Amino acid sequence: MFKFLFNLKRFLSSFFVLAVFSSAAQTFPDRPIKLVVPAAAGGPTDVLARFVADGLQKSLGQPAIIDNRSGAGGVIGARFVASSAADGYTLLFGNTATIATIPATSKSAGYDPRRNLVAVAKVIDSYQVVVVRPDLPIKSVSDLLTYARAHPGKMNFGAVGPGNLTHLSGELLKSRTGIEFTTVHYKSGAESLNAIIGGQIDFAIDNIGAVRNLVNAGRLRAIAVTSVGRKPEFSDLPTMAEAGVPNFVVTSFFGIMAPADTPNAIVSKLNLAINEGLKTPAFQSTLLQLGAQAAPDTPDRFRQLIDEEIRKWTELARSSNIDVN
Repeated sequence: MFKFLFNLKRFLSSFFVLAVFSSAAQTFPDRPIKLVVPAAAGGPTDVLARFVADGLQKSLGQPAIIDNRSGAGGVIGARFVASSAADGYTLLFGNTATIATIPATSKSAGYDPRRNLVAVAKVIDSYQVVVVRPDLPIKSVSDLLTYARAHPGKMNFGAVGPGNLTHLSGELLKSRTGIEFTTVHYKSGAESLNAIIGGQIDFAIDNIGAVRNLVNAGRLRAIAVTSVGRKPEFSDLPTMAEAGVPNFVVTSFFGIMAPADTPNAIVSKLNLAINEGLKTPAFQSTLLQLGAQAAPDTPDRFRQLIDEEIRKWTELARSSNIDVN
C-alpha cells in the first residue's frame, strides 16, 4: 500500500510539473527575453546578436534585450546562461568558441553545452582562410608544406590565445600534415594579421571576415579555404581537401542556446521565430559583408553539429596535448 501511494505521489508530482510547463509554453513569451552576448558591445558579435534580437522581438511581440557579458573568452556569459532558469527567457548568443572549442580544451570551463545547455537555433555559418606573407615563395598549400618541411620549426604561425579557433586550426594542420612550426599568440586577430603584414610571422588561419579586405588589397596572400566546398568570395581558392590535406574542415558558427531542461515547446517556438528573423534583407546584407551566411536549422540538427564539433576538438586536444585552463 505504501509503495502504491509513493508511486501515485510521484506520478501526480510529475503530472503537475508537466502541466506547469505546458501552460508556460502556451503563454510564452509574456515578458521580455534576455539575449546574453559573451562579447563587448559594438563588436561584430554584438552587431549580429542585435539583428537576431530584433527578429525575435518582431516575431514574438516581446522585447529582446541584449545583455553583454564579456570576459574569459566568452566563458562568463556561457556560465551565466547555463545556471539560469530553464524558462526560455534567458538565451545565449554563442559561437564556435563558447559552444565547442572552449568546453573541448578547458577543464575549467565550468559548463558543458551538452549537459547544461540545449540547442535552440543555428544562426550563422562561416569559414577560415589560410593566409601567408606575400613576400614568401608560397602560392599554394603544397608550397606551404614544402617550405615548412624545408625549415622545420622555423616558421611562425599567428593565433589568438590558446584554445581559440585560430590556434586549433594550426594544431589541426600539424596533426593532418606532420609539419612543424612555432605558434605565436596575440591578443586579437587584427594583431596577428598585422604581424604577418609586418613580417614578424609567416602565416595564419583566420575567419573570412577578418582577412578578406587584406587579401583583396594584396597585403595578405590567400591559398585555401577551410570549408567543405569552394566559396563565391574566393572561387579560385581550393578547399584544404582539394589542396591535398584530407579531413581538414574548420567552420565557425553562431547559434542560440538555452539552459538545459527548457521545455521543447518553448525551444520550438524560439527556433521558428529566430529562423524567420534570418530572412530579413538587412540581416542578409550584413552577413555578406562579413563573408558569412544565414544557417537556419532545426534544434536537433544544431545539437548534432555541436556534438560533432566538441568530439572533433576534444580528440585533437587529447592527441596534441592541448590543455587550456
